[in-house]
Amino acid sequence: MNSEQSEEHAHEQDGRPIGRRLFLGTLGLGALGVIAAPALQRGVEGLLGDVAGKDPTGLTGLLPNGGGFRYYSVAASVPHKTASDYRLTIDGLVDHPRAYTLDELRALPQTRLVKDVQCVTGWRVPGTPFEGVRLSHLLDAAGVRSSAKALRFTCFDGTYTESLTLGQARRPDVLVALRMQDKDIGHDHGGPVRLYVAPMYFYKSAKWLSGITVTDRVRPGYWENLGYDVDAWVGRSNGRDDEPTS
Repeated sequence: MNSEQSEEHAHEQDGRPIGRRLFLGTLGLGALGVIAAPALQRGVEGLLGDVAGKDPTGLTGLLPNGGGFRYYSVAASVPHKTASDYRLTIDGLVDHPRAYTLDELRALPQTRLVKDVQCVTGWRVPGTPFEGVRLSHLLDAAGVRSSAKALRFTCFDGTYTESLTLGQARRPDVLVALRMQDKDIGHDHGGPVRLYVAPMYFYKSAKWLSGITVTDRVRPGYWENLGYDVDAWVGRSNGRDDEPTS
């Protein structure tokens, strides 16, 4: 994304997540907008990305930038991972659990998708390229057992979680993404690896992905435990009627 992929994640302050109503109430600040030439936009994006990573208040997450994305996190801080220490584990109801390195993920067949990104708070960024490994490919390699029904995703921020049914996870437009906007996904965008669920609101596309556990039932994720819909189809959930993204 042109600047921390704004997921739907609000910042923690003093170890406590900011209430969703308070967060949404302050989003009006985003209406100020940023009107600038492309070169200036890139500068603003870079500045916001750097500042947001060090901002415990969460206020930088409310500022717009040239690319239309905003910076959110539900954790006070997130460690950086590189090719040398990143691992993606796949476990649970599978016959072949394993941990992938970043290089191993890069060596697998890659899929490129260009879709609109829609946030449940209302903003939309059109035509955003994502590239990565189809989640279905990783599930096939792991040997999903017949008792499996769903997936639980965990993240190396230590806080965020997400969920998909097994059928949703096997869609061809669901990726374990390594690249976004034709470049490697940086830390502030949820890199080096994030989930990308094209047909759903962006909170489903968990950043800083570190674990995929195959389960016998859906276990609601972070925001779903706070009231968001578990089945988050764009335009058909969360009381919204946005145009579909996939």
